[in-house]
Amino acid sequence: MKISKIRLAYRVIIDSSSTIIWDKYVFEDTFKEYKMQSQQFNSPENPKNTFRELLTENEKASQLHFLVGIAADGYVEQLKGSFHRVSDVLGNQYFPFVNYQLDIVNSDFTDLSKHKIGITFYSPLLSYFGILEGNYIVSKNTENRNEYETIMFPVQPHLSICYIQKE
Repeated sequence: MKISKIRLAYRVIIDSSSTIIWDKYVFEDTFKEYKMQSQQFNSPENPKNTFRELLTENEKASQLHFLVGIAADGYVEQLKGSFHRVSDVLGNQYFPFVNYQLDIVNSDFTDLSKHKIGITFYSPLLSYFGILEGNYIVSKNTENRNEYETIMFPVQPHLSICYIQKE
């Protein structure tokens, strides 16, 4: 059996309707950072309130994804490499991740309620055995062996294979 290596990605959207306390902290701090950082890309003569307008006016404003993402670093570190909202089929609530990327869906520095971000968490390289009964079958062990301890994650919205390495 040839076994592929994959990375999974899980994306969470955080906005003013988020109810989880971790999301609320990330929401508030990234909004403060957006307000501060967006000033360097905005024109004093013709200021733009929203991120999308700002991007249209100044393509360098795309740097705001990274700059605002720095405000989330401490919160992501608190997770210690496990995002606890994605359950495997046994009900263990963790999604192992080694990296993340924050993107600004939209924001308006005059209106907190319009701030919306996405955070995508990327798993380590996993051995991939396929999909069985609507579940990704993977293993953290990526060495070629005859035995693998597996994890099954249900195929679900916001969870995707983002990288494949064929053997």
